[in-house]
Order: sequence, then C-alpha cells, then structure tokens
Amino acid sequence: MDQATTLHPAVEGLRALRDSLGALDPAVAEDAAIDRIRVLEEIKGACAAAQARESMALDRLRRDRETAEALPAEKRCQGLGAEIALARRDPAHQGGRHLGLARALCQEMPHTMRALSAGTISEYQATVMVRETAWVSAGLRREIDALMSARLGRVGTRRLAAEAKAHAQRLDQEEAARYLERSVRERRVSVRPAPGGMAYLSALLPLHQAVAALASLKRDAATAVGVGDEQSRTHDQITADLLVERVTGQVSAAAVPVEVHLVMTDGALMGSDPDPAWIPGQGPLPAETARRLLSDPEAEVFLRRLYTRPEDGQLVSMDSLNRVFPPLLRRMILLRDDVCRTPWCKAPIRHADHVLAHRVGGPTSFDNGSGLCAACNFTKERPGWSHAADPGGLTVTTPTGHRYPRDAVPLLPVTAGSTSPPAAADPPEPPPPPGYPDRSRRWRSLPDTAVAEARLQRCLREHLPALRLARLAMASVVDRREPVWLGGARRILDSRTGPETSRPTPTVPSRGGP
Repeated sequence: MDQATTLHPAVEGLRALRDSLGALDPAVAEDAAIDRIRVLEEIKGACAAAQARESMALDRLRRDRETAEALPAEKRCQGLGAEIALARRDPAHQGGRHLGLARALCQEMPHTMRALSAGTISEYQATVMVRETAWVSAGLRREIDALMSARLGRVGTRRLAAEAKAHAQRLDQEEAARYLERSVRERRVSVRPAPGGMAYLSALLPLHQAVAALASLKRDAATAVGVGDEQSRTHDQITADLLVERVTGQVSAAAVPVEVHLVMTDGALMGSDPDPAWIPGQGPLPAETARRLLSDPEAEVFLRRLYTRPEDGQLVSMDSLNRVFPPLLRRMILLRDDVCRTPWCKAPIRHADHVLAHRVGGPTSFDNGSGLCAACNFTKERPGWSHAADPGGLTVTTPTGHRYPRDAVPLLPVTAGSTSPPAAADPPEPPPPPGYPDRSRRWRSLPDTAVAEARLQRCLREHLPALRLARLAMASVVDRREPVWLGGARRILDSRTGPETSRPTPTVPSRGGP
C-alpha cells in the first residue's frame, strides 16, 4: 500500500506500537504467559474500538468535504465502505458492515462501545450486539444497550445474542414480527470451499423449515443405520448423501452429473505429474483426485484447450471490437482472475469490465479486461476511484490517494524451480505429426511447443475414453511470441468423430450470466 501524503505523528506512534508488539519476547513463566494473552486480547478489542472511531471520523470528514463541494446528498460518501474494507484488507462487501458497526457503536450503543474500548468484549461480540438490535429504532437500541451493560463480558457470545434478541422482541413485538417476515425473503443457498477438497453447502431458511429438513434427514439416516448399510457409512455420511440425492433427484449421491470447470495440465491428466488441478473460484484439487473424477464411467466430459505462456503461466490474449466481451473472451477473463480481482475481495465474478472504460477508447481485449463482482465494479465508477491493470495485475487507487496492488496468479500454481520426477525410461519418440511443413527435420529439432503438441496427440490417441469424460479446461504450453503450427493436437481436440466423441458439444453458459 502506498500513501500519497506524509504519515501523521499518530500513525507513526501506532506503527511503533505495532513493531514493539511484534518484537515482544515470549514470557518465561506460565502465569506471565496467561496474563499477556489476556491483555493482548483486550488490546485487540481496544484496537477494534479505535477503528470504529476512525471510521466515523472519516465518514464525517468526507461528508463535510463533499458538502462544501456541493455534491448532491445522495452521492455523498459513496464507496466509503469499500475504501475502509481495502484499508482493513477485507472483501469490499464487508466495508458497509464495518461502517454500520462503527455508526451504531459511536452513536447509539455507548455501553457496548466502552466495553469494547476496555477490551471486556471482542469485536465479534460487539457485532452480535449491533446485529441483534439492527431492526429496532435508535431509542430502543440505546435502551437495550443499557439493559445489557451488566452482561457484557460476563456471558458467552451465543447467550449474549439470545438475551439481546429477547429484549428487542419484548420491547417492539410488532416490528419483530415484520422483521421476521422480511428475513424470510432473504432465504438462499450458498457454497464455499472447505479443507480436504470438500465444500460447505449452506442454506439460510426460516428456523422451523431448517429444523424440519434436518430432522427428516437424520430420521431417515437413523433408519438406514438400523437396517444395515451396505457401504458401512456412518450416520453423518448417510445424512449428507441423502441431502445430495434428494436435492438432485439422483439414485446415488456419487452419480450426480455436474458441470465443473477443471483446469489441469496435460501431464497431470495423461501422466503422473504432481501439479494439482484447479477449480476456478474454489481452489486446488489433487491431481490423482482429478484423474479419478474424470475417469468415472458415469460422468460425461468435454475437453477444451486453454493455452498458457510457459514463462508465467498466464492465458494468451484475445481481442474484440465489441463493447460487450464475447463469451469465449469473457470465459478466459473469468478463468484467469478466478474470483473478483479487487485486492482481498473473494466474491464470485459477476462483470467482465473494461479497465480503461470503453467510452474513452478502452478496447474490449484480454489485456483491458477485469473480472469483478458487482459491488467492486460499481465502486470503481465513483469519483476518485481508478483501476490500472494488465494481465500481470491490478492496482486500485482510492479517493485518498492510497494504492492497493494485486498481482495476477498463474492459471495453475507452480512452485518455482519445480520439475516433474523423471520417468525410469522414456518411450520411443513418435514420428513428427502430419501437417508440419518440414518433415525432413529431426524430431529433436522441433520447437518445444511442437513436441508438447505431438506428445499430447499421442496421449489422446492412447486415452480416447478421456474424450467422453465432463468439461475440462486444459492448460498447455504455447509461447505466443513465436509462430506455432497447431496441426495434430488441434485436429484431435477439435474433432468429434469416432465412437467416443460423436455426441454434440453441450451448450454451457459462462459463469456470471450472459
């Protein structure tokens, strides 16, 4: 992060405090270690309170400046939450929560703010207090804050939330009922990555529906355990499988047909290279696991070529004269950026956006494209914000002059200097593929790109069943700085002749909508 102005003395003092804590030597006695852990936890709360006060000061200063500049009231402080999120290294959508928390603590909940400043409660517990009283009036929130003052720091987070909610529902029963009705409209289902190649499938439902759904799954899972399960699954495993089967309508949870963008190298697909595969937006997948998924006879796979530069692993460029990014170019941008390109934002990509706006001559090209979530794309268009980007990275500049860079990552993460383990004995090299201009030159004299393509051609001939497996985005090695003859491998990959590849190509929408 760069700052356009000289640091203020207070900032220098805070950095000195940070450095002293970072260099603090560990305690030499057990009781001293416990005391330090407790005080450091209290310091975290005090820091959160200070951040809330600074956020409100920034809100006031920005509002005063834009008022003096005669900016319309509805446009004042736009993008302020995203700016706070960048400073806190959080996703942009959390900036509004930080600003709302600061406003509630500083203006409506003095007891909670004092407890946070003293380190009696954590920032999360303060957030719970604000969240459970968000729907009541400011006057009732102050009353609830006073009623809960004696409980702050004396009960756990779950109990704290329950008591604050009970006070709010008791003081305004009619609004509590309306709030529950509004909450029902926010029901949704989401998925996020989990360790071990797993994922969390979450559903936000009305309480009675969620309890009923879980009770039904557990009841049927208990029945399956009671009569004896042929696969020797546990109660929790059967519950998870029942959920998948009921949602998808499949007989078996393992046989669900899905479409997944899976990126892996040709060596990892056809050989024994250890480089992991990558599911865009979700993360890595062990190469052996990816091969097993792709070799499942119940699955259907479509093979798609994606060529990367060998020096940095980035996708090659495409250009378009259209204002809207064409589907294939949009897909390349989505695969390259993985998630929203803004620093620390991990939201799914919704917009393929021009870095240099199309209205001022920005081309619809791979170099001038960025994958952004809707919030970050709208924030980028507000006064004082600017993006500077190319395929190598993005730099966001905020209205205060701070710059936040983010480097692009390779399509597949590769450890520097790592190579695949050599084979015991290389098989005889095949003859050059038909279609090369000069058949008389020796195989070893062909460019590295041609060698890779011919090897891929041979692998595909030997593994034709792979062409009927599901959608696969495959990274190969093509250096766009030299002319390349893509005869053999391209014809094989583009061909849909033969018993294994005769079915038509499925139409697949790109991620994020049309």
